[in-house]
Amino acid sequence: MKHITCIDDLRALHKRRVPKAFFDYCDRGSYAEETLRANREDLQAIKFRQRILVDVSRRDTSTTILGEPSTMPLILAPVGLLGMQHGDGEIHACRAAQAAGIPFTQSTMSICSIEDIAANVEKPFWFQLYVMKDRGFIKDLIQRAIAAKCSALVLTVDLQVIGQRHADIKNGMTVPPEWSLSKLLDFASKPAWVSGVLRGKRRTFGNIAGHVKNTEDLNRLAEWTASQFDTSLNWKDVEWVRSIWPGKLIIKGILDVEDAEEAAKTGAQALVVSNHGGRQLDGAPSSIEVLPEIVDAVGSKMEIMFDGGIRSGQDVMRALALGAKSCMIGRAYAYGLGAGGQAGVAKAIDIIQKELLTTMGLCGVNKVDEIDDHIIAV
Repeated sequence: MKHITCIDDLRALHKRRVPKAFFDYCDRGSYAEETLRANREDLQAIKFRQRILVDVSRRDTSTTILGEPSTMPLILAPVGLLGMQHGDGEIHACRAAQAAGIPFTQSTMSICSIEDIAANVEKPFWFQLYVMKDRGFIKDLIQRAIAAKCSALVLTVDLQVIGQRHADIKNGMTVPPEWSLSKLLDFASKPAWVSGVLRGKRRTFGNIAGHVKNTEDLNRLAEWTASQFDTSLNWKDVEWVRSIWPGKLIIKGILDVEDAEEAAKTGAQALVVSNHGGRQLDGAPSSIEVLPEIVDAVGSKMEIMFDGGIRSGQDVMRALALGAKSCMIGRAYAYGLGAGGQAGVAKAIDIIQKELLTTMGLCGVNKVDEIDDHIIAV
C-alpha cells in the first residue's frame, strides 16, 4: 500500500487481484451507465474557491453522525457480496471502519451474516434492509439486527424493480460463481483471492442461508432471492418497519423532493440522497444535482446524507458544501477491499480523510461545520 496515492490506484489493484465477474459487479452500472457517469462528472464540475492567508492550523475533520461522534463525515455504505471481493470481506471492512472511527453499514445481501460480523467486531454497526415479499423473514431479520445491537437501520427503497446490469449478465455473475473454462482460467490466475475466499466463513448469502429450505441447493437459494424483491412496496411498509425497529432509521434512495417530503413524515432520522450508484434507473439525475433542492426542502427536519460518485476528499467537500451532513462511499472502499483486504479499506478511508483535510486548508476552512456553499466558485 506504500505507493497507493488515490482511490483510482486501489481500483487498478482491485481489478488485477479479483476475478472479472466480481470486479465488474462492483464497478459497473445499469444499462448505458449514463447515471453512473453523471455521478462522477457532475461532482467534478463543481469548483472550489481557493482562499489564502487564512489561519488553518486548527483543521479537524471530526463531526457527529446521527448524534454519534465520528472522526469524519464519512460512512461505509452497504455493498453486497463484499465477501466475494475478499474472504470475510464484511468483517474486514467493518473492522477498518471502526478502527478509523466511522460507521460501517452491512448489506442484506452480504456474504457474512449479521451474527458473523457481530461476533468479530468490537462495536455496533449499521444494518441495511431490503423489504422483501416474505415479511416474516424481514421481521426476523430486523429482530436479528436488534439482537446484534446494530445502531441504525438503513432502509433501501429504490430496488423494487432491478435495473439490468449488462456486465453481470455477460459475466454470468452468480454466488457462488457458475463455472466455465474462462472463469476457471481467471480464478487460477488469482490464487491469493481464491485462497482468501476459501478461508472465509461463507460463500453464499449469510443472512438468507438457513431461512430457505435446502440452502445447499444454491440455484434454489438464488431463485428465492430473485423472486423476493417486492414491486408492491410503498410508504405503509416504511411505517411497518418503523413499528418493529426501535432505533435510528435512515431511508436510502431518495432523488425527488416529493419523496423527500414523504420521508420526513415517517419519523426517520435521516435520508440518503442516492441513485444506487448508477445501478438502478439509468437516465436519472446525478445525486449531486438534486442534493441542494432536497436539503432546502427537508434539511431542517432530518439529517441529509449523500451517496453517489464519491472518490476523494474533494468530493466529500463538494457534497458538504451543497448541504449534506455526511457522505457514504461504496465503490471507493470496495476497491480497497479487493486490493488489500482490511488494510486496503483502511487505506481508502485514510486517502479520503487526508484529501478532505488538505482541501479544507486550501479553502480556508478549519471545521466541518464551516463548510458551506461559500467555498464553491461561481
